[in-house]
Amino acid sequence: MAAPFGKEGGTSGRAKPAPRRLLVWPAPQPFDTTPSYAMPAELLSTSHGQTMVLTLSNPEYRNALGPDIYAAGVEALSVAESSADIRSVVITGAGGVFSAGGNLHRLRANREQPAEEQTQSIEGLHNWVESIRSFPKPVVAAVEGAAAGAGFSLALACDFIVAARDAVFALAYSNIALSPDGGASWVLGQQLPRQLASELLMCAERVTAERLHQLGLVNRVSHPGEALDTALALAQSLNDRAPNALASIKELLNDAPHQTLHHQLAQERDHFVCNLHHANAGIGIQALLDKQTPRYE
Repeated sequence: MAAPFGKEGGTSGRAKPAPRRLLVWPAPQPFDTTPSYAMPAELLSTSHGQTMVLTLSNPEYRNALGPDIYAAGVEALSVAESSADIRSVVITGAGGVFSAGGNLHRLRANREQPAEEQTQSIEGLHNWVESIRSFPKPVVAAVEGAAAGAGFSLALACDFIVAARDAVFALAYSNIALSPDGGASWVLGQQLPRQLASELLMCAERVTAERLHQLGLVNRVSHPGEALDTALALAQSLNDRAPNALASIKELLNDAPHQTLHHQLAQERDHFVCNLHHANAGIGIQALLDKQTPRYE
């Protein structure tokens, strides 16, 4: 596994480091139609200041996802969580595409395998989704091109979505007689009226970034080709804030759908008091009184 990613690739004018290869898929299996010269699927990692950038790279299949990618994503977040030098994570795709979702060749082959084979694969995806949700630092999806199927679900798992104006999203499971995975029904069921969630999941139509922005699912819409830069700017603005406060906010948001108002108020009280007695509150309050920019620990 890669060493801590901390201060490489910052804005100091030094050359950007080569992407770290967090994994390489095994050689194609007999059922796979990938030609022998196909490039392997990888999850690449680079550092931009205090932001870790994870790039899905599977050029032959438009950055399709699979079990090894899921495992590498979980491992990368574990490394990022333990590093004080990393304050945010951006997930993006290589080659102007976020992710086409699942690999149809693998799905076809899994029909010939025991059901446990596909169950384990989906569990891998769900482990990554849950690790993104529980990760105490902000995670931003930077979407260019298509985010389809599990790729769309992966973006929805993030705390923020930045999408290029010409990006398209689709949950086309029903087109091949499948139902969603990756938590798409959970997110859409909570954030949208049932009729809209049903439309996205059952009609399986392509949806523009602009429409998702209007629905509140996309935070920022960028010019084509600038989603990553816009996401990095957003991440930098988050990096400048107190990490303990952001971790509290994320935990409160995660817990809120399952709690009563009474319990949520108690949680807010406890987090507030804890953060007030953190060193960063002293830094922030004094900086505001002095009309200076705070520099949080």
